[in-house]
Amino acid sequence: MANPDIYRKRLIPNECILLKDDTVLEANDEIIVTKWKTLKPRRDFHHGYSCYFLKAGYKVSKFYRENGSLLYWYCDIVDYSFDEKENALIVTDLLADVVIYPDGYIKVLDIGELAIALQKNLCEPKLVASALIRLDRLLTIIYEDKFDTLSSHVERWIERA
Repeated sequence: MANPDIYRKRLIPNECILLKDDTVLEANDEIIVTKWKTLKPRRDFHHGYSCYFLKAGYKVSKFYRENGSLLYWYCDIVDYSFDEKENALIVTDLLADVVIYPDGYIKVLDIGELAIALQKNLCEPKLVASALIRLDRLLTIIYEDKFDTLSSHVERWIERA
């Protein structure tokens, strides 16, 4: 997979957006690392780096404020599909998220939205089950103090910058 176009697909709201300004730093069959700025100006964060773990089903991002200070690590539970002909990676946000703050506080978000997506038939029960399994695996990595095995893929690119 050579520097694919990356699309962010959401279930709520239903949208699919090309991340046209994301820069792919590394791409292989296991991971894709990008650097990016927010699509629209925001007060809370400005830019960051992301690592898409293609086989694991999550994306780990380091969010920065405009002044360059760390806001938090944001982990999305996702599903991937790849269009080889178009060299396009579609990243579907499965709604469940984990935020890790600089002080170590961990917050799980949007589990209720995942249930709403299921109730409204926006996704199949099999996909919801897969999202929950991925969330459990991610939380296990975090709680076992092994998050560095994920964050290191982003950190090495930050060190090069």
